[in-house]
Formats: sequence, C-alpha cells, structure tokens
Amino acid sequence: MPRLDHTIVHSTDRFASAQFLADLLDAPEPQAFGPFAALRLDNGVALDYAEHVAAGREFLPTHYAFLVTEEEFDAILARIEARELPYWADPRHTRPQVINTLDGGRGLYLNDPDGHNMEFLTRTYSDELLNSM
Repeated sequence: MPRLDHTIVHSTDRFASAQFLADLLDAPEPQAFGPFAALRLDNGVALDYAEHVAAGREFLPTHYAFLVTEEEFDAILARIEARELPYWADPRHTRPQVINTLDGGRGLYLNDPDGHNMEFLTRTYSDELLNSM
C-alpha cells in the first residue's frame, strides 16, 4: 500500500514554524532542503515548510494530526503548558484548556504560528466514532 512520504506546509517563516513543531514533538532540528525547512518525523514522513510567496494571496491554514504515545502526549502537553500556549479539546476551538478523551484516548488541538490546527492524539479514532460525528 502507498504511504505518505512528505507534504508541504505553507508558512510565513519556514524555520520558525518548523522549529515550533520540532520543539513540541522533541524532534530533531529542521534541516534546510532547497527552499524548505524539512522536519522529518519518526515514521519517515517529512513536513517540508515553505514560505508562501504567491503574490497577493493568503494561504489557508490547515489541519495536521499526530498520533503519539501516552508518554509523548504527556511530554507535549507539559511543553505546551510550560509555554502557556492555548489549546482546545476540539477542532473548532470551543473547549479551551481541555483535553478530549474520545474513543478511550486523549487529544488536543493548538494553533501553530501560522494558524495551522495541530492535533495530538493517543489513539486513532474508530469508524464508530467517526460515523457518529
């Protein structure tokens, strides 16, 4: 089966945005790769941060979800709280400073410096949960 190799994440400052996520994930430093700041994740997928340069156009923030272990979640949450960053239990940001416990896991959402909605969850959502939403 095919698997995702990399995707481009639009940003206003490629290294600052990539470093923000690297710090939360305790990931290696982003590396310069042509016009990108490449952040390689443990599963081999790379997030290639690129500075958005389309004349006169804004980019739309999007959503990125990261499946993490319980221990990784605890460490990410500790880093978020140490920085006093706002986070939410839901993607629409209606439940501030709350962790969700959907499907027996834990999850939260926060915005990166460019407004991308970053989700950290400890369990992939089941088909039953997805069908009930």
